[in-house]
Amino acid sequence: MGLVYPLPSQQSSVGVREINLEDCLGKTVLVIGSGGREHAIVDALSRSPQVEKIYCAPGNAGIGELAFNVPLKDTDVEGLKAFAQEHEVDLTVVGPEAALAAGIVDAFREAGLKIFGHTQAATAIESSKEFAKELMESAGIPTAAYRSFSDFDDALAYVLSRPFPAVLKYDGLAAGKGVVIAQNESEAHDALSDMLLDHTFGKGRVVVEDFLTGPEFSFLCFVDGERVYPMPLSQDHKRAFDGDKGPNTGGMGAYTGLPFITDEDRAFAYKEIMCKAAAAMCAKGLPLSGVLYGGLMKTPQGIKVIEFNARFGDPETEVVLPLLKSDIYDIFEGVATGKPVAEPVWSEGVTLGVVLASKGYPGHYEKGYEIAGLDQVEAKVYHMGTSVRDGKVSTSGGRVLMVVSGGTDLSDARDRVYAEVGKISCENLFYRKDIAHIAFEK
Repeated sequence: MGLVYPLPSQQSSVGVREINLEDCLGKTVLVIGSGGREHAIVDALSRSPQVEKIYCAPGNAGIGELAFNVPLKDTDVEGLKAFAQEHEVDLTVVGPEAALAAGIVDAFREAGLKIFGHTQAATAIESSKEFAKELMESAGIPTAAYRSFSDFDDALAYVLSRPFPAVLKYDGLAAGKGVVIAQNESEAHDALSDMLLDHTFGKGRVVVEDFLTGPEFSFLCFVDGERVYPMPLSQDHKRAFDGDKGPNTGGMGAYTGLPFITDEDRAFAYKEIMCKAAAAMCAKGLPLSGVLYGGLMKTPQGIKVIEFNARFGDPETEVVLPLLKSDIYDIFEGVATGKPVAEPVWSEGVTLGVVLASKGYPGHYEKGYEIAGLDQVEAKVYHMGTSVRDGKVSTSGGRVLMVVSGGTDLSDARDRVYAEVGKISCENLFYRKDIAHIAFEK
């Protein structure tokens, strides 16, 4: 077995496991990614009695307490494949969509390596908004009416012929920034110019959708072909500030246990949306083999799809996976190999998580601020953007930490998590104080 090296910023006792060169009897797993989602995946794998050793590429300071961090980019397909071969990795789990879109699953499978995640072609359900809309239309999956455009003038003319607001989506991956809800002609003109004239996200098309209203929620499922294993429903908070004010972010918090979603709503979403999408992908010869994320909305006309993602959501993963009672290695391996797995078992309680972000995020922000008090927190702390400097954990990203607590109900979970968040000290962090407010208003 070759040596595993921590990231240069982690050459200290903080956030790094000491390397054990003895051969392991248990399973060796490689997790791809570096954020809170990957920390939650690593945390879940660390609870598996089958897993002996976990690598994470590239990882972060918090992940380094549970796994060996490897300084490889999540899109370095050849480097990651060589690493998995050299270190005799039994199973690889892919976190970010960029790695899936880069074809990492295809490359690993061609090399005979076991990997959890969708093929590059199947990832089109996320990487192409137009593909996803066409899939839903052909399968009878409820979603907003739409049209697609490659010409700026045609797109703008169509938008101006319709009532505002208008939903404009770049047809491709845009790191969560390719969706604009235009409130007027000026905003529509600017957004379409960015996408179709300036090619801010690359050369591509734009999908124009009707605007829907209602509470949004996330439905994550493990999917292996037409076998669909549901996870607990969750809701995240995209706006930066309390009261859902401010710019959109990657997510400032999330929670499970949604009081506004009935058992009938969930059953409909599972059967008529998630299962239909899986079957439709199989019919196209593009079977899914990882996580299907349904970004859904409860509209006055019923549950409809806002978007599909081809991987675990972030920050939803951080509040969903702590509820899993089953061995996640069995689930990952079963989906990766096409073998049926036992229906996952979930805890009956709820979870609530709060993201601590760098001041200025999602705009310009500074890095390198020391974080104190983490050793006092009696809750799960998932690292999203951290590094180690001089033996101390510091900020290195926009979203920095997510603190997650469980509870018998949302009120209990909320009280617990904010008490723990208060133990963390850093002069350059802010967080929302109203996570799950929608649930308490119902």
